[in-house]
Amino acid sequence: MTRTEIIRFCGIYVPLMLCLFAGIRQRSQPRIFIGCLLGTLWTVPTLLALAHLNGVAQWWSFSGADITFAGMPIELYFGWILLWGVLPQFVPVKLPVAGTVLGFVALDLLAMPACRPLVQLHAHWLIGEAVAVLLVLLPALCLGRWTISTSHLCARASLQLILSCLIFLYFLPELAFALHPSSAWQPLLSMRGWSRQIALQCIAMLALPGVGAVMEFAQRGHGTPIPYDPPSRLVVSGIYRYFANPMQLSCFLVALAWSLLLWNPWLLFVPFICVIYSIGIARWSEAQDLRQRFGSAWQDYRAEVHDWLPRWRPYHAGAPAKLYIAFSCGPCTELRHWLEARNPIGLQILPAESLPFRSIRRLRYDPSDQNSAEEGIRALGRALEHISFAWAIAGTALRLPLIWQFVQLVMDASGFGPQELAACTVGPDIPGLLDKSSGQENVVDNQTLHM
Repeated sequence: MTRTEIIRFCGIYVPLMLCLFAGIRQRSQPRIFIGCLLGTLWTVPTLLALAHLNGVAQWWSFSGADITFAGMPIELYFGWILLWGVLPQFVPVKLPVAGTVLGFVALDLLAMPACRPLVQLHAHWLIGEAVAVLLVLLPALCLGRWTISTSHLCARASLQLILSCLIFLYFLPELAFALHPSSAWQPLLSMRGWSRQIALQCIAMLALPGVGAVMEFAQRGHGTPIPYDPPSRLVVSGIYRYFANPMQLSCFLVALAWSLLLWNPWLLFVPFICVIYSIGIARWSEAQDLRQRFGSAWQDYRAEVHDWLPRWRPYHAGAPAKLYIAFSCGPCTELRHWLEARNPIGLQILPAESLPFRSIRRLRYDPSDQNSAEEGIRALGRALEHISFAWAIAGTALRLPLIWQFVQLVMDASGFGPQELAACTVGPDIPGLLDKSSGQENVVDNQTLHM
């Protein structure tokens, strides 16, 4: 065997043997499996992205490989997946993330120069190494480790969402392009700027129910969409008030729209697989699991809410949620009348003045369950989900990270931010204000109320 052949052989079988040895030693920890799976799924598309970046930056090059994928020898591609996606998950959790990353970076810095002549390192290859760590190794390690330790719930749910986008919108098209050569990304890139923007925004709208469902799983269910890391509580709020499988529906619609936008018939297999998975494996396994874990609550919900066909008015069970809004504030009163005119289901609108002095800082939404309250723009987004399907979609968009912060900032800058209420008199709609039936005036303490 030549040196190049030995390197190709070791590139895949050495990481494979290390992973098998580590897996045998820690087979008693079942959550390591899902951590390894997520780490692998992250490295698959991100290593491909790294190969494409390397094609532009030329940090390193390869020679003497029989089969390549995006210019990378297939043996090194799979070996790197095992080395950075699977093996780090077997490192004890007590070892800090930074220490684990430094250990694997040191191993890589020794291995890369030793792979000559298969790998030719160029002048700025250490920059490529840093990009690889930030793009591939660090997120894969964090996603897997946080899943194993059930920590950083919102962060790992966000990484899972990014991972889904990478697989559906990037890796699967690249795989189709590699297996069946076509015009690749050219149909998208050759579109006029305004038409491409409209198309991408439409796809984002199709993805919105799925994104909202992931948010709901993390915020209300205390879990993620991964079957081995499910919510510990039944989620029937948010977009789930309208249909039971928003993530499956969004995946199908986005995959279908993406295949049409790229004008690639091979990508039509992706929405087809989504349908097969939904009506086959998911419907049977998920229904059985949820029925066992949540019993009659799940059966009552499924009797009223369909898989993919949304209701127009929301489903609600149990005690109503409470929206606290200042009855003595002019703009707040207009908002209250607007909400009441639309007959929200499962929402009780109460005066913020009824809460203890200085206990409320913004418009507040208090769910009927044991979850924490939400304030400001997020509270308004929650209130919209009690009106209709269309308003629930708007409310989901309003509660997206970065979106709600920006809208809240604009509202505050426009004069709808924190306001100090003056000493008020009791009114018929406001406990503690002007009581017109008796003609008495009672003074209440100032409260700090925010829109």
